[in-house]
Order: sequence, then structure tokens, then C-alpha cells
Amino acid sequence: MNYRKFQADYLFDGYELLGPDHALITSTEGTVIDIIPAAEAGDQVLKLNGIISPGFINAHCHLELSHMKDVIPPSTGLIPFLLDVVGKRDFPQELILEKIKLAEQEMEESGIVAVGDIGNTADTIPTKISSKLRWNNFVEVLCFSDKMSDQRMEQYNGVLKRFKEAEETNNIEHWTSNLVPHAPYTISDVTFKRINEQTTGAVISMHNQENPAEDELYRSGKGEYLQFLGKFGFDQSPFPTTGKSATQSCLPHFNKNQRVILVHNTFTSQADISFAAQYAEQYLAGLHYCLCINANLYIENKTPPVELLMKNNCEIVLGTDSYSSNWQLSIAAEIKTIKEKFPNIPIETILKWATSNGAKALNRIHELGSFEKGKQPGVVLLQNDFNSRRLL
Repeated sequence: MNYRKFQADYLFDGYELLGPDHALITSTEGTVIDIIPAAEAGDQVLKLNGIISPGFINAHCHLELSHMKDVIPPSTGLIPFLLDVVGKRDFPQELILEKIKLAEQEMEESGIVAVGDIGNTADTIPTKISSKLRWNNFVEVLCFSDKMSDQRMEQYNGVLKRFKEAEETNNIEHWTSNLVPHAPYTISDVTFKRINEQTTGAVISMHNQENPAEDELYRSGKGEYLQFLGKFGFDQSPFPTTGKSATQSCLPHFNKNQRVILVHNTFTSQADISFAAQYAEQYLAGLHYCLCINANLYIENKTPPVELLMKNNCEIVLGTDSYSSNWQLSIAAEIKTIKEKFPNIPIETILKWATSNGAKALNRIHELGSFEKGKQPGVVLLQNDFNSRRLL
């Protein structure tokens, strides 16, 4: 058998940071053989500056919005941003497909190996069919009203069917595809229940607490989201007033052993984290908090409560969000920003979020996320300037 051998200033195995006296040995195709003392690695060792890591997991992306780079200016605030996404996303189909392909290439070259990808359409299918990346295709449902639930579920199940057919026709073994809810402020009660019934045991995601108005909507039926809902013909909240936060109101809709990724969490609280942990232990296969810190800075110049999540031992993962809300689709850039904003967090911890934690969240820990024997997780170099490139 022919081997590839890698050595660097540090070797991160998916769980801990090892020093330069370790070498990674893989097959030429990238299957992990072993991590051994560098002194025993022999010749033809590729020696590099930086950190060698398993491939990165992008737990939250909207690849289909890649054509919206630089369309929405930074610092608009969330509600104007959402209205811009709805109002400005229509471009010529040829351009949309071209930008999707370029964004997919960018992610692969920077070391991303798997993506939890949100889509309201089937636009990404042509690119994904030939992609080397692993895709969790999250067909995202939006339905404000119970009266519209039949129509919307039919619409999004139609999109889901196209992903399933593409998977079957092209013999794709590394896709998973299922419905997911967009956010507490866009899903009616009946629609939540239908998504729950259709996603038993699946990995799902939901945007969560990006703005304080999200909680206000459920606590009182009032707040800034009424401006957003007004654009869709609602003069009052179509959602139940529960007196509770959005998380506490909506997470209990899921009780079929799903693995749930809560995305953004910019304004989550200790009470919500405690509630979610207790609920997940009883009803869910797992609960993960996805940080998209550059998107939070792009939209509202806010950072999520990273230290609070860590204090509660939350399962943290990383995402890029989309080109409508980010300057690049790079997990390395997310790592860099977290390290800049929270310098006391060890790089080893952040790398775990980007690799083994992300693989667990997407239910791909058996194949990705760490340099364990037999896995083929990809090999990435994270350079000292936080640029990254895929080596294998």
C-alpha cells in the first residue's frame, strides 16, 4: 500500500491537539491508517507550518443564496435583512447556478468536507450531484398560517422529492435529505406538527433567537416582528401567545428522537439553555448549538453568548450561513473571528466544534470529524494566519 504522511507544528486529531512529534499516516485516498511518533514515520513526510486537522464541518449554510454576495449591506439589522433576502433573491437562473458552483468549490478548497445546507428550492442539485462534499440537504419550510399548511407542505415535499430522485438516479450514498422548519417566527403550529411527524430520527435544524423580538412575539404577540409579518398580510401575530420564549414555545414541537441543530442563538438565555437540555434528554437524539459568528456580525454586529453555552457544556458546532450574510464561506474564517472575539477559548476547543462536534451533529461521526483508523475525514492545513486549504 502507498501512504501519505503529514507532519506540522501541531496535529489536531478531532479531540485534542498533539505536538510536532506526531505524524499522520493515511492511504493515498485519505483513509486514516494511524497517528504515530514522527521519528518512526520514515521518509517522504510532508512537513508543514500550522495545524493539520480533519476536514471541517459546515453545520449551517444556504448554498442557494450564493448569488447574493454583496447584495445586502452589513449592519441592516435582522428584520430589514430578512425583508431584503425575500425581496432581492430573484436573479437569472443561469447566474444563480454559476454562483452556487463557485461557492461549492470555495468550500471544498478551504477544507470543508460536509455541509448542513438549507434550501427552499432544488437549485443546488446540479452542483451537489458532482460534488465531493457530504450534504445534509435541509429543505426549509416556511408557512405562517395553519390555513396554508396543506399547500406549503405539498410545495416543499415537492422540492424534497427532487432531492430524493436525484439521489436515487445518481446512486449518491453520501446525501441525506429531509424537511426542516425555518424559524419560530415563520412556522405555524399545524406545520410544526407535520414536520415533526415526517422527521422521526432525522437531523433537523432551526434558526433560533437571532433577535430579541423573536421571544417578544411569543411572550406577548407583539414586537418588531409584526413589521416583518405585515409584509405577508398579517396585521397581528398568527402564532400562539404562550408567555414563554420562542425556544421554549417551539422546541417541544419535536419529540420523535430527532437530532436538532439550533442556529445562531444570538440572544439565548440561561433559562432557555436549561429548558432545552432537559427537554432534549427526554425527547431528542441530540441538541447542538450552531455558531455563525461572522453572520451575526454582518447582520447586527452582535456576537452569540459563546461563554454561556460553554459554561453549560452545550454541544457547539460552526456554520457559515450564506453569502447574503457573510464575506466568505470559510470555517477557518469563523474560527479566526471566534478566537479574536473570545481570545481565552483554546484553539483546541474551537477546532473540536469545527470537526468532531460538527460530524456528530450531522450524524456523520462514523465517517468524518476525527483521525480515527478507517475513517476518511479529509486532511486540512489551518495556517498560522487562519487561512486553510485542503490537503487530501
